Amino acid sequence: MSRHTHQACTSFLAGKMATLDGSTIIARNEDNFVAIWPKRAIVHPAGESPEQPFVSRGNQFTTRLPQTTYQYTAVPDTDPSEGYYEESGINEKNVAMSATESAYTNSRVLGVDPLVSNGIAEDAMLTVVLPYIDSAQAGVKRLGQLVSEQGAAETNGVLFSDTEEVWYMEIVSGHHWVAQRIPDDAYAVVANQLAIEDIDFDRPQDFLTSAGIRQFVQHHRLNPGGGRFNSRHIFGTKTADDAHYNTPRVWYGHRCFTPSAFEEPTSMELPFIRQAEQKISIPEVEAFLGSHYQETPYDPLGTGSETERHQFRAIGLSRTQNSHILQLRRNVAPTLAGVIWQCLGNPAFSPYVPFYAAGDQLAPSYAANNAAYDNQNPYWAGKLLDVLSEAHYHQNRKLLDNFLKETQIAGFQRLSTGDTQTTPTAAELGHFNQETATAAFAQIQVQIGKLIQANGDLSKLSFTMDADL
Repeated sequence: MSRHTHQACTSFLAGKMATLDGSTIIARNEDNFVAIWPKRAIVHPAGESPEQPFVSRGNQFTTRLPQTTYQYTAVPDTDPSEGYYEESGINEKNVAMSATESAYTNSRVLGVDPLVSNGIAEDAMLTVVLPYIDSAQAGVKRLGQLVSEQGAAETNGVLFSDTEEVWYMEIVSGHHWVAQRIPDDAYAVVANQLAIEDIDFDRPQDFLTSAGIRQFVQHHRLNPGGGRFNSRHIFGTKTADDAHYNTPRVWYGHRCFTPSAFEEPTSMELPFIRQAEQKISIPEVEAFLGSHYQETPYDPLGTGSETERHQFRAIGLSRTQNSHILQLRRNVAPTLAGVIWQCLGNPAFSPYVPFYAAGDQLAPSYAANNAAYDNQNPYWAGKLLDVLSEAHYHQNRKLLDNFLKETQIAGFQRLSTGDTQTTPTAAELGHFNQETATAAFAQIQVQIGKLIQANGDLSKLSFTMDADL
């Protein structure tokens, strides 16, 4: 396979008081530039660091790793030849990480602090951070140290959470970064842009940055706003691509969770932090990540004009490879706190399956090599489901909606059952995860069968015979 970068994601973060059950949430669609790019979902056991030193296969980024690792989950590329791209996971300390939300730095900043070709990049980021951290803040600081000392190869946003805090970190140049804690009662949507706004250097409990970033900006006269340190204005971009590819997704997220907000989809000043008008639930996050501007003229599957339907880039895509919601719950035992809502495929049509992060596996089928098509593999089943669902979207709308609701119900039922376990072992949770995966796969197969039947009846290569012939 030739190298394909993972550069077109949509992220969502919510603090513990903004959610319905008091959990913290970080979530993201990992999108690629191609529709098929197989992913697996695995669990790395605790132990010694597997590589010393670690050397990235993507750009030869090299670093020494701490000696021991925590157990952690990951969703790597099936083909590791260009790097692991592990992307998302939760470790045994109930710390979640999603890496990365690709973004862009303006030319005046990169002119004085360019990106480093062999600096840390997306392919290695989760692998060298998540196994070694015991809090969301520790994740920001570990990654920040790597960026400051060894440089960054890309402009990226990275999501961290634990049971109490949610942090969003942005790598804004070759050696500088900023991070903001999402307020407990708020949420944020990010879509391939630098998003963090004003930094308050007197509130280290809410903002973290690279050392010397203020002096760097002052020395090179990079701040167009004068006194305020607005990170987005200093480091970010304002292009036509931003207006049509990026900001509409943020606008639609705000429309979902703060519907009274009066905003324009191409606005360059959409706020980073928002308060939701109602407590946020998992199904609502799923619906956002699978959305395509429903009930607006901009829906590619809707009834707007040809220009309107192709004006903005949708959120749920055929090239979504891994959509995840990483939930850390505070109302259960720590062993049961971390839940990975995993979708392999486009969440507009494919279900999220809940797995306990503390299990010793998600399921053998999710970890299996799936480079070639296999109708028994959940990644390929999700891709088949996507193709069949989109083919006759309007005619099958009720069938599609019912399926997503039924799988959500099944997912919550599995968690209700799993939460009754008292002090389960990693092996017991792994077995429970496997049963969850088996049940979800059976639901998907039933839906595939229904869609084949429905789509067959809608074929244009059909003919109704006269009953008298």
